[in-house]
Amino acid sequence: MIHAYAENYLSHARNNFGRMLDVGVNQFRLPLGKFYGFFLESTLARRFTDGEPNALVGHSGIELAYEVMEEHGQPMPQKVLNIPAGRSPEYWTGWALAYYQWRRCWSFREINSFASIEKICNLYHPYHEMDIEKLVELLDEWYHLAHPMSRLKTCRLEANLSQSQLASLSGIPLRTLQQYEQRQKRLDAARADSLLSLAQALHCPPANLLEPA
Repeated sequence: MIHAYAENYLSHARNNFGRMLDVGVNQFRLPLGKFYGFFLESTLARRFTDGEPNALVGHSGIELAYEVMEEHGQPMPQKVLNIPAGRSPEYWTGWALAYYQWRRCWSFREINSFASIEKICNLYHPYHEMDIEKLVELLDEWYHLAHPMSRLKTCRLEANLSQSQLASLSGIPLRTLQQYEQRQKRLDAARADSLLSLAQALHCPPANLLEPA
């Protein structure tokens, strides 16, 4: 299974992302949606999505929060000195969202299109006491409701290709391609060279074609 970056970075990345949101809301006193909007517009969002080590583990969550504010040209808040030891709902939201982004390899902006940060935060009760995979299942349901077409079909239409044309370009049998598009077969279970052939034909990263498992 493809992930956004190496698993050995995951724990630190989740903790830093959670702390970043916690500081933005509870120390800088910004609404969650506003601070997260600043993050989505920052280069940090792209660097985190791309799995750059400097973004994932090179700085503390507090430093990431300051980076977001500085890049967006916001007045710099007083230096954060005392951070509560417990996990706030905002911390859990970032901690959980970073896991989902790692699992699905999608950008934070893509995830935000079907699961807003406020909507995820509202799941704190009862999901913070549940296995994280329960949240993954729920967010995957939201994804399917928001995206009735498969990602493969969406990318094919954006490339202005027919199914027959894509089958010819990629070397994937037409019937198999149709089954992938109709979600009758899982593309993440396909051979790596098949996924790569489709991605090359559509001029997109392989992760852009994968559906929730």
